[in-house]
Amino acid sequence: MEQEVNIKQVVDYWKTEAERNYETAEFLYKGKKYSDCLFFCHLMLEKILKGLVVKQTKIHAPYIHELDTLVIRTNLDLNEEQMRQLKIINTFNIRARYDNIKKSFYQRCDKNYTEEYFNISKELYLWLKKEYQKK
Repeated sequence: MEQEVNIKQVVDYWKTEAERNYETAEFLYKGKKYSDCLFFCHLMLEKILKGLVVKQTKIHAPYIHELDTLVIRTNLDLNEEQMRQLKIINTFNIRARYDNIKKSFYQRCDKNYTEEYFNISKELYLWLKKEYQKK
C-alpha cells in the first residue's frame, strides 16, 4: 500500500535542496573547482525540476537524472535553446561514468567553459524558480 504524499512538503524539500546545490555550485566556481561546479549545476537543475514534477503530478518524482525527461513531466514550455542547453548540462552528471569520459570532461572544464555554463545554469535555475510561483 502506497503512502499518501504530502505534496507541499516534498516540493519544499526539492526546492530547498536545489537552492543548496546552487549555493554549492557558486562556491565551487569561486574556488576554481570547475568540473565540480558544473556537476552541482546539473544537480540544482535536476532537483528544481523534480520539485516541479511533484507539484504538477502530485506524486513523487521519478528516480531519473535526465533533465529533458524531467522537463517533459513538468509540462513546462521551454524553448528550443533552453532544451539544447539542458541537454548539454545533462552531460555534466558524470560521477559514476568511465575514466576516459571523466578525463575528457575535466579537460573541457576550464574557466571560460565553466563560466559560460554556470551562467546558463543559473539563468535556467532562476527561470524555473519563477515557475514555482505560477503553478
